[in-house]
Amino acid sequence: MTYPHPRPSSTSRTETEIGVAGLEDLARLSMLGETTGCADPQAAYARLRERWGGPVVPVLLEPGVPAWLALDYELVLELVTNEQLYSRNPRHWRLFAEGRVRPDSGLAPMMFPRPNAYFLDGAEHRRLRCPLVDALAQVDEYGVDAVVRDICDRLLAPVLATGRADLIAGYAAQVPMLTIAALFGLDTTLRERLQRCLLALFGSGADSQAGNEDLEHILTGVISGHRAAPAPDMTTVLVQHQDLRGDAEIQQSMVLMLSAGWETVQVWIARALWLVLTDVRFATQWRGGRLGIDQALAEVLWRDPPMANMPARYARDHALLGGRRIQRGDAVILGLAAANADPRLRTGHTWLDWDNHSHLAFSAGPHACPARRLAHRVARTAVETALRRLPGLHLAVPAAHIPLHPSPWTRGPAALPVRFTVDSTPHSQEETHDAFPALTHGPSRCPMHRA
Repeated sequence: MTYPHPRPSSTSRTETEIGVAGLEDLARLSMLGETTGCADPQAAYARLRERWGGPVVPVLLEPGVPAWLALDYELVLELVTNEQLYSRNPRHWRLFAEGRVRPDSGLAPMMFPRPNAYFLDGAEHRRLRCPLVDALAQVDEYGVDAVVRDICDRLLAPVLATGRADLIAGYAAQVPMLTIAALFGLDTTLRERLQRCLLALFGSGADSQAGNEDLEHILTGVISGHRAAPAPDMTTVLVQHQDLRGDAEIQQSMVLMLSAGWETVQVWIARALWLVLTDVRFATQWRGGRLGIDQALAEVLWRDPPMANMPARYARDHALLGGRRIQRGDAVILGLAAANADPRLRTGHTWLDWDNHSHLAFSAGPHACPARRLAHRVARTAVETALRRLPGLHLAVPAAHIPLHPSPWTRGPAALPVRFTVDSTPHSQEETHDAFPALTHGPSRCPMHRA
């Protein structure tokens, strides 16, 4: 199969050539969250294309804050690879620079400047990305498998005799959080507080900034503790890394890895389980042994990537993008879920598409996710363990009754109530005891190569 290559669709132009009509002149815009909060996101993207006559459409991020949304595969590739014209640094965002986005905006944690790799370009981005890559390189992936399997078994043990569970709150949301806690040497008794912080951050609602502030407060204490007592974990790698200048950069590097590692992986786990439980065609092939866990995970990355809409790129000059006039300082959101639906990318035949990794679920270019291998290991172990430990697994309510988490960026179920065949195997009290703090103590439990 031949995949399309990005065409030079963005060309820097003078203001006279492009004109002065901009985002602020457009009326009756749809909220971006409508694409993630509906039952059929591809239909929502199609309606936007039709209404605005092309693949670059205007949307509202919140009332009074417009942005462009890029819906085509080639255009998204252009945005993420041309950092000379489309910057990741929010300081190029005109509405932010002019003070037209409220300081208390729920967009702040996802779109206001931070001293970490996600929000910078060029040499500064490379400097701050290097510690993340180095920290990930320390991880023993096989050790992670054992830790994640232990976490999954402990989470499921209390419900095996009940025949029912919520595979979001009690499982998919817990597995990545506890794994991250192990990798960073965090006290796992903080997991509920950390989850509240991250839910608020990705929700981009009224509690977004409060959640972000609490998360930063937690990490400040963690950094101080690791300075006093280094441990064989990722926090120590960041604290001791020569490319991070001060606690603010260490803290923000941890915020980036914690937030991306938790939200995207828990949505990936949830969506893979959802696929097996709700898609009759896929489930039939699954039960017949024709499809496996890796196929389910890959299918989710195409159909419902964990980050459906990714913020953002900011035009450093006037440009044309997909036939649309983009002005200097405009924000452009990456419509990853829409871009993945390009029919030119896949044949529609599962076995022919099995080795097709051209989706944009992990983005591309200089800012492509450096943790995709680790994320896959965590998600795969979580899905495999749930399907193995919960025989006869099925939804306890109609799929249409399951709500989605409110977020303009991610699209995952808020709950996944299920029933399954009761496991008659006796389990000891020790197996059902919440002993997660043991996962982060002692070199035999920490999935790191070295101190």
